[in-house]
Amino acid sequence: MPFPSRYPLLFNPKARGERAQKAAAFIMERATRFALYATNSPEEAKDLAAKFAADGEPVVLAAGGDGTLNAVVQGLAGSKTALGVIPAGTMNVFARELGIPYGNFEKAFDVIEAGFIREIDLFQVNGSPFMQMAGLGFDAMVIEETTWESKKILGPLAYLLAAVKVLGEKPPLMKLRTKDGREEEGVAVLAGNGVLYGGQVPLFRMANNQDEILDVLVFHEAGYRLVLDSITGIARGGVDLAKSVVHLQASEFAVSCDVDFPVQVDGDLLGRTSYAQFVAMENRLRVIAPEQPMGSRFGEAMNAFWAWTRKLQGA
Repeated sequence: MPFPSRYPLLFNPKARGERAQKAAAFIMERATRFALYATNSPEEAKDLAAKFAADGEPVVLAAGGDGTLNAVVQGLAGSKTALGVIPAGTMNVFARELGIPYGNFEKAFDVIEAGFIREIDLFQVNGSPFMQMAGLGFDAMVIEETTWESKKILGPLAYLLAAVKVLGEKPPLMKLRTKDGREEEGVAVLAGNGVLYGGQVPLFRMANNQDEILDVLVFHEAGYRLVLDSITGIARGGVDLAKSVVHLQASEFAVSCDVDFPVQVDGDLLGRTSYAQFVAMENRLRVIAPEQPMGSRFGEAMNAFWAWTRKLQGA
């Protein structure tokens, strides 16, 4: 891949928190390597990325979390322009999935400088592309209930508090139908293009972002039963092993309901709808990633997950 004299770099100047501040300092220390574009909204990030792609830029960098990356990906979708990632968000799920160093900006930039391109599948729901995962029902309700102010103050804990509130509500029953005619019903649907969910939780143990299919989990139980079954499933080796969870794989499927339900893509709320159509996109996303693949992402993620749970138990 040719090295540009300056990389176009899109970032959200309103981002707060310790990681965002460190990322800003890192970027300014190397400002001569970047053409900086501070975006006012996800829509502007998408439009700028699309313009760079149309102009033939070989690489566009995005500094931020999964929401920022998703906005840039929507602009790059269908193009040959590669995405470079400087993981400056809270979770950095996509960076973790690809093995991009998420705790060291210098090492993440070294990956960009090395210039190895990996092509991964892209899917879309109701026309909106996503790179890592999408959720309908429960987890989207949690994101819907989590305010920007609470995330600023509490970080990841804000999602936990919102989840406690949502667990007491009765969700609507959604109907899923795959292109080949398989049907399922549930109160929540998660679709994974990669193994990881919400940071380091290996929710989609059989997912592969280069196999042109989504791993789909349909949850039959609501409330605290949903959480308990999920934890039990992971303890047994995978959420899909829980009795109240159905796992399937599909490149195209639809979810419908009698009432509107929330939809999230890559951790950001997309909106509410009564019908969600999932399809594979024709062109893959080009991403700059480490050339040498890491070990088993599932095994490493499980080790990290259990270390995290032990830390919580000791707190």
